[in-house]
Amino acid sequence: MRRNVELNQRPQPDALLVNIADYVANTGIDSAEAYHTARYCLMDTLGCGLLALRFPECTKHLGPTVPGTMVLNGARVPGTSHELDPITAAFNIGCLIRWLDFNDTWLAAEWGHPSDNLGGILAMADYLSRVAVSQGKAPLTMRDVLTAMIKAHEIQGVLALENSYNRVGLDHVLLVRVASAAVVTRMLGGNRDQIIDAVSQAWVDGCALRTYRHAPNAGFRKSWAAGDATSRGVRLAMITMKGEMGLPSVLTAPQWGYYDVLFNGKPFKLNQEFGSYVMENVLFKIAFPAEFHAQTAVECAVILHDQVKDRLDDIARITVTTHESAIRIISKSGELANPADRDHCLQYMIAVPLIYGDLLAEHYEDDFHRGDSRIDVLRSKMEIIEDKRYSAEYLESDKRSIANAIQIFFNDGTCTEQVSVEYPIGHRRRREEGIPLLERKFKRHLLTRFPPGQSEKIFALCRDQARLEATPVNEFMALLTIN
Repeated sequence: MRRNVELNQRPQPDALLVNIADYVANTGIDSAEAYHTARYCLMDTLGCGLLALRFPECTKHLGPTVPGTMVLNGARVPGTSHELDPITAAFNIGCLIRWLDFNDTWLAAEWGHPSDNLGGILAMADYLSRVAVSQGKAPLTMRDVLTAMIKAHEIQGVLALENSYNRVGLDHVLLVRVASAAVVTRMLGGNRDQIIDAVSQAWVDGCALRTYRHAPNAGFRKSWAAGDATSRGVRLAMITMKGEMGLPSVLTAPQWGYYDVLFNGKPFKLNQEFGSYVMENVLFKIAFPAEFHAQTAVECAVILHDQVKDRLDDIARITVTTHESAIRIISKSGELANPADRDHCLQYMIAVPLIYGDLLAEHYEDDFHRGDSRIDVLRSKMEIIEDKRYSAEYLESDKRSIANAIQIFFNDGTCTEQVSVEYPIGHRRRREEGIPLLERKFKRHLLTRFPPGQSEKIFALCRDQARLEATPVNEFMALLTIN
């Protein structure tokens, strides 16, 4: 009698695992633009984390998993006195970075925030550097951190170019876990084969659902999910370096692999080599702590504020012209239950600046929302329309616009002109305009946590490319610590 059996023959590693490992282990980064942009990314990302320390819903997640735990040569958490194991520190830093939805963004078939990987990178870099110094060895430098950032950005961003995880209900933090596992394994001294093993572990973890980002379940988990992902990447890197075996066909295995189980049987598309493209083209959220698909809509609303601030009661309707991704991800009606719900509502993010002329993190809080009924009145008057050109140019590699337009109609039959903004101030096409504002944003955020003298010292170091790159990581982190 013939029996059905599976052939238990260990395959060669999936090609994508090999491509990622070859890139992380063997590819040098020679782009000055990438290193300069990574420095700005470091500044902006740290600043966003420092600002998040003002919000108790965020800070309740910080500190050791078990209160009172002490870690020799622990990784520091910027803006705090915590010294933690690198896995927990990665969660802490990642949670701070992502809390206010104010750090950098990558938009393509999938979207995400590549600087979320800084949680794992910075935690491991500080831990390794403190251990090295304690043993009389040389610490890592901040150039090592910038290099790891460039590569983590690239892995996450290139995988997102043509592969939409959200369309099958999966969350982009998967890519944070994959990228963090890859670069942190290298930081730990991992070779090509060990990086392959760690990345395979990251894929086999599967993927979080996007439930926590969407109505009717949007909530605070979307603000700590990336911290969870980058810390998991650190954990997988560390167990790999202890000798844990990988899963070579984690993506392609029939029936049980990632493609068959979670991606409708379709392999990922990867149509360009890994280099430094993503860091060079990353989007900064310079002006507003708002989900990026709404950034230009908020700019439009700020422009219209002076024309409508004294006529809010006379508004008949508000026409918002946008792109398909914004409609699918952040257009919603009905009651908004919490700050995480509001900062992913296109209509809310337009209504507030129409009324106030600005949009701040505090504008999402419960007390603010309860105190102004005009916000929900304006939301109810909005109609959302897709512009097919906007949707197409959002995906075009030489454009990657994030366009929105707003026009307001009044009860007396008059209307404003349609105000449109196609490229937000954090776009590569507006770098020259945006960088001075990014620096001011960083300085402002430093002052929320540190006295002026220390803030200026940190700011001056971060503005000096050569001096920053040469700075030992442990010394850099000491500047950001509160004793």
